[in-house]
Amino acid sequence: MSSPQIVTRFAPSPTGYLHIGGGRTALFNWLYARGRGGKFLLRIEDTDRERSTPEATAAILRGLTWLGLDWDGDVVSQFDRKDRHAEVAHQMLDRGTAYKCFSSKEEIDTFRAAEEAAGRYPLFLSPWRDADPSNHPDLPYVIRMKAPRHGETAIDDKVQGKVTFQNDQLDDMIVLRSDLTPTYMLAVVVDDHDMGVTHVIRGDDHLANAARQTMVYQAMGWDVPVWAHIPLIHGPDGKKLSKRHGALGVEEYQAMGYPAAGMRNYLTRLGWAKGDAEIFTSDEAKAMFDLDGIGRAPARLDFKKLEHTCGQHIAMAEDAALLAELLAYLAVAGKPALTDLQRDLMRKGMYCLKDRAKTFPELLEKAAFALVSRPIAPEPAAAAFLDSVSRGILQSLTLQLQSGTWDKANLEAILTQTATAAGIGFGKLASPLRAALAGRTATPSVYDMMLVLGRDETLARLGAA
Repeated sequence: MSSPQIVTRFAPSPTGYLHIGGGRTALFNWLYARGRGGKFLLRIEDTDRERSTPEATAAILRGLTWLGLDWDGDVVSQFDRKDRHAEVAHQMLDRGTAYKCFSSKEEIDTFRAAEEAAGRYPLFLSPWRDADPSNHPDLPYVIRMKAPRHGETAIDDKVQGKVTFQNDQLDDMIVLRSDLTPTYMLAVVVDDHDMGVTHVIRGDDHLANAARQTMVYQAMGWDVPVWAHIPLIHGPDGKKLSKRHGALGVEEYQAMGYPAAGMRNYLTRLGWAKGDAEIFTSDEAKAMFDLDGIGRAPARLDFKKLEHTCGQHIAMAEDAALLAELLAYLAVAGKPALTDLQRDLMRKGMYCLKDRAKTFPELLEKAAFALVSRPIAPEPAAAAFLDSVSRGILQSLTLQLQSGTWDKANLEAILTQTATAAGIGFGKLASPLRAALAGRTATPSVYDMMLVLGRDETLARLGAA
C-alpha cells in the first residue's frame, strides 16, 4: 500500500513583515514537501482582527515569492473558516469530549487566587465539567475541552525527540468563546486536519501547544500529524534575534541586494546539515533535505557566511536570470532603473562581472565602467595617471586600435606592442587606460572592459581622455 501524499503548510500571522525565521520555516516546509512530490500549502492565521492587516499579508506573500517558495492552491484565511471551527467545537460537545462552562471571569479569578494562596498550581477546574445538562442555566457559556486529568501526553517530535507533558498541569482549555469565536488552539487543529496536513514543521516556540493540540486531534478521533519543532534563529552573539542584529524581514535582504538562490541556500544550511554539503541548488536541496538533519540547538545568523554563499550563487547564475534579478533589486531598493544601453552592456559583461561579487551592490560597483556615460570625470586617484606622457601613449594606442579585429588576442598584441614601444611595463599602460575607460583605479581587466564597451565606445573614451 502506498503511503499518503505528504502535505506541509506555512501559517504566519499577518501582523507585520515576513520575519527571516518565518522565511526559514516556510523554506523547510517547502523543501520537505517538494522533495517528496507532496504539497506545500499556505494559510494566513488572521483571527486576531485588531492586529491583522491586508498590508502585512501582502508583505508575507511578496517575501515568499521573492524567496522562490511557490505554494499549492489558494491561500487559506483562518478567519474565513470560523463557522467550521465552531461546528467542530459543537461536535466535541456531542462526542462528550467537551462541555459547556458557565463560570464567570470573577469566579475563575477567585478560584485561581485561592489555589495560589494554598501553594498549588492555579489550574482552573471548572465545576461544570461533569454537570448534568438539565441543570445548565440560561447564561452565556464557553465550550471547554475535557482534557485528560491523569497520566501524560507524549509528543514524538522529529527534531526534539520524545517530549512529555503531565496532564494534571494542563487545564480544560476553551475551544469556543462565548461570542462564538474559536480559540487559536482549536482553529489550528481544524484547519490542519481539513487541509490534510501530514507534517507540522514549525518553530519550537510552539512545542508546548503541540500537547494541547494533540488532545484536540484525539478528542475528534483524527490522525495526529508528524511534529517537527525547529529551534529559533539567534544573532551572532547567541541571543534571540532582534533589530540590534540587523535586518529581520525577508524583504530587507532583497533590498540589501542578496540573490534569492543564495538566500535559500544559506537559510537551508542555517540549522540543518547533510554531510559536508555547503553550496547547492534548490533542486539538490529538495533531494537532500530531511528532518533528521535539523539540529536541536538554535542556529546563529552569520553575515560573512551569507555573503560567501550568495557570492557563489551569483557566480553560478545564468547571465539572463541574474540580470532580471538585478533589475528587480534596483526597483525594490528604490534605485534608478538601467537604460536600454546599460542593460545591454551589463548582459554583455556579466561573464567578467559576476565572479567576485557577493551582492548586487558589489556587482553594480564592478560594472561601474559599463554604467557610466561620457564625459567621464575620473576619480582623483585615477586622474593622477592621466599626465601628459600617459596621454601621449594613449593617443598612440588609439591609432593602433582603429584597425584590426576586436578580440582579446588582437587587443593583447596591440597593448603589449604599445607598452614596449613606449619603453614601459604593461602596468604603466593599464593604469591610465583604466582611468580613461572607467574613471577609476579598480576595475575588471582592461581587455574585458574594451570587449564589453566595443570598439566605438572604447575609442570615444580614449579620445575624450
